[in-house]
Amino acid sequence: MTDETAPNRPEARSPRGFMDRRARDLVAERQILAAVSAVYERYGFEALDTGAFEYADALGKFLPDADRPNEGVFALQDDDEQWMALRYDLTAPLARFAAQNWETLPKPFRRYAFGPVWRNEKPGPGRFREFTQCDADTVGSARPEADAEIIAMAAEGLVAAGLPTGSAVIRINNRKLLNGLLATAGVSDERQKLGVLRAVDKLDRLGPDGVRLLLGDGRKDESGAFTKGAGLTAAAAEAVLAFTAAGGGGDRSSVLARLADIIGGSAEGDAGLAELGAIDGALKSLGVSEAQAVFEPAIVRGLEYYTGAVFEAELLLETTDEKGHPVRFGSIGGGGRYDDLVARFTGQTVPATGFSFGVSRLASALRAAGRDMAADVRGPVVVIAFNNDDMAHYFAAAGELRAAGIAAEVYLGSSGMKAQMKYADRRLAPAAVILGGDEIAAGTVTIKDLDLGRELAAGITDNSQWRGERPGQISCPRADLVAAVAKIVRGG
Repeated sequence: MTDETAPNRPEARSPRGFMDRRARDLVAERQILAAVSAVYERYGFEALDTGAFEYADALGKFLPDADRPNEGVFALQDDDEQWMALRYDLTAPLARFAAQNWETLPKPFRRYAFGPVWRNEKPGPGRFREFTQCDADTVGSARPEADAEIIAMAAEGLVAAGLPTGSAVIRINNRKLLNGLLATAGVSDERQKLGVLRAVDKLDRLGPDGVRLLLGDGRKDESGAFTKGAGLTAAAAEAVLAFTAAGGGGDRSSVLARLADIIGGSAEGDAGLAELGAIDGALKSLGVSEAQAVFEPAIVRGLEYYTGAVFEAELLLETTDEKGHPVRFGSIGGGGRYDDLVARFTGQTVPATGFSFGVSRLASALRAAGRDMAADVRGPVVVIAFNNDDMAHYFAAAGELRAAGIAAEVYLGSSGMKAQMKYADRRLAPAAVILGGDEIAAGTVTIKDLDLGRELAAGITDNSQWRGERPGQISCPRADLVAAVAKIVRGG
């Protein structure tokens, strides 16, 4: 075949920023979602599922161009010339749903949701254009106890998902505290406030000295690039740094006392302190320990988004990168109060608070904590097929296993015994069932415990020893097939 007549075959490749996931990852994520959903429902939150598309104007700040809204989101124009976009997060759909159904909803409205979201952004390591989020929100309550309940529910959900107790902490702040501090320092310009928040957000990376520069005139990094600072006076900058350091140790009440001394009695700051005090009282009533939730004034989230309490869940365990170097895993979820949720639709301010986490990131945190749910995922038991004449025996065996709730399949390829065992291994099968002619004639069955075989094989180096010991292989009467396989699959 010449080049001119060769078919134009496309290259098999995944689009950038999108990934294929097989059973191990999918099952692990489903287990996380099932565990967390059970917690959320015990707290009285109802499940809500909205469509993948929203009208583009409903996405608010994620609609950068009204004429061609495809930057930041994936958008298309419907036949009625209205723009629709794949949802960027699960909050914008909640805002639209709440505004659309507000008259008939129970108020406050408590809902949780999970599903894929899409972002039309440049992909990179660990940064995808599609991923699964899980959110829980209370809409219509301004009470600080609503924030506390979200925090308590998040802490319980992380443990239910598999994180060991004590391996994560939720750090809590209130945007009103810093606003009050800046008001006392005479800072009223919103752009300057945003510059302060951005500087504080870099505290972990730059340390107090680097943030001090960003609070003032600016900072030059190692490459020589200059970042303009927030322009605070030296005294105001030191007050901000003292504020961020107030969370250093002690219980939540002690942190509140230190913050009260720093903020200096501003109206907004006092309001933030009162809210944190109410959150503290509710957390104690809900049984959330000082180790599970702490007040941390250096926490800054959603610079132009949150209006009151903010919180961030952080993995505390020491983790390492691919080269074995210690790294900080960091945030595994977060949220806060955003009281402008439905105002864009109705013109009325409706208070709301919520918590969100990325399911894949939580799965990564579980792996870092030594709780990789995917490691326990197994495929079906594989019934080896020797010849066509005995297919009825193979399907009968598979049927009995399925009836007992055990996943099973008959090998339907055309390869021999060795390749079939390799297939079973690649399927992560816990066991292989062998019904050869000798077994059928004798009314027996041979079962290979593949998990045990892998474990025992690690200590065998000689092929003759392997053949002699046949690690992980048992024989039993055919009538005992289900019981024998169940013992392997279910551990007893």
